[in-house]
Amino acid sequence: MKNRKKVNPLLRVFVFLCTLVLLAAVAAIGLYYYLFSIPEPEGLSLANWPNRFTENFSAWIENEDGELKIKDIGLERLDEYGLWIQVIDESGQEIFSYNKPENYPTSYSASELIAFGTSGYENGNTVFVSSYETSGKVWNYLVGFPYSIGKYMLYYNGETVGRLSPIFRMVLLFILCMATAAFLVYGFWLTRQMGKITKGIESISLRTYRPSLEKGIFSSIYAALNKMDVEIQRSDQLRENTERARQEWIANITHDLKTPLSPVKGYAELLSDGAATESQTVQEYGSIILKNVDHVERLINDLKLTYQLDSRAFPFHPQQIRLVRYLRELVIDITNDPAFSSRDLEFESNLPEITAVVDPDLFRRAIQNLIVNALVHNPPETKVTISITEIQGSGIYISIRDNGVGMSEEEQSNLFSRYYRGTNTKEKPEGSGLGLAIAKQIVTLHGGDIAVKSKPGKGTEFLLLLPAN
Repeated sequence: MKNRKKVNPLLRVFVFLCTLVLLAAVAAIGLYYYLFSIPEPEGLSLANWPNRFTENFSAWIENEDGELKIKDIGLERLDEYGLWIQVIDESGQEIFSYNKPENYPTSYSASELIAFGTSGYENGNTVFVSSYETSGKVWNYLVGFPYSIGKYMLYYNGETVGRLSPIFRMVLLFILCMATAAFLVYGFWLTRQMGKITKGIESISLRTYRPSLEKGIFSSIYAALNKMDVEIQRSDQLRENTERARQEWIANITHDLKTPLSPVKGYAELLSDGAATESQTVQEYGSIILKNVDHVERLINDLKLTYQLDSRAFPFHPQQIRLVRYLRELVIDITNDPAFSSRDLEFESNLPEITAVVDPDLFRRAIQNLIVNALVHNPPETKVTISITEIQGSGIYISIRDNGVGMSEEEQSNLFSRYYRGTNTKEKPEGSGLGLAIAKQIVTLHGGDIAVKSKPGKGTEFLLLLPAN
């Protein structure tokens, strides 16, 4: 005998329910056309005019430079009919209202807005909802009518009802009863399934979720729950790693702040005790104190800048500059710095000139951080080369490459993290660990991006991309 494919009992129930629903729908449609008519009442239809008025009101709404306004004719119509209006943004928050009663809230959920479409008279008003679209945004608005309005009207012919045969009535009653019973059974089963889904969501929030079998009519939902659990676990792990890195970074910054403060305190005590009497000694102590204070100041400024960039609180003033000349002067300034005067730093460009729109001060900080990073994290004999090219239709590429010690893949993956410090940080205590993170933030603010290519012992290249003008 051939093996018959086993049919899922739930599928049988589903097919049965669909059949009953179809029969009930056919009977209801026939009954509707037989019994009912929807004549237009004479005179003004309050169920039609308010809805039409609400929909057409969008013509009196305008957007001026991102600020929503109601035209004077719209306000006059609201006053004329004693109506009120409330405009809601995409998040459900009120951004404008006129004549709105005090008993209506300033924010709505999606379900509350949907409920206005069917609800009737409440709080002394009947509310109709429509929308206004501009600049890719959709704003909902509510128009309140201070009287009761029936949103749905149905009229029927009583004589036609009386002409129904008893057999037809019994058949219709039987179909309706069976459909009701079927819906109750299906509703009970659906409630159980939704209960399982709800428990699954709750267990995900409690981190006690166990993956569900992705089968049945709710297989897509179970698949989504399984995926959600995986993503939440991944997010938890990422948050833990970030928090651990943040704590380590705070400990390092604390240590870096204490390191220069210790000699400052020591030499200041010597000066205050009068231990240094010779002018040369006093000058030497003062120079050491000043150097360490400068270090602390740089650390504090880096911390302030990175959080200002994060919150877009830093002033941003882009302007058109000649980029080749700008970079050449920057390289010269770094070369003239006594700390790097002996280093091999070279600027290459075959282009006569390129114009770019950048904030000169911020962009200088980004490029300088990248160059200084290449200098201080490599041996003194390392050569650092800065070059610039332009690709039509693609953008402007600025390369900062060296032939130094290079980096591992792990270092590259964490290079632009605010809370990451390189493996050779202990050898360079002067750094804050924020230089590359700040450079990344600045370039991103300009609409660009930074990529890094490196291999241990083969050197490193930072490739900075700026969008074309």
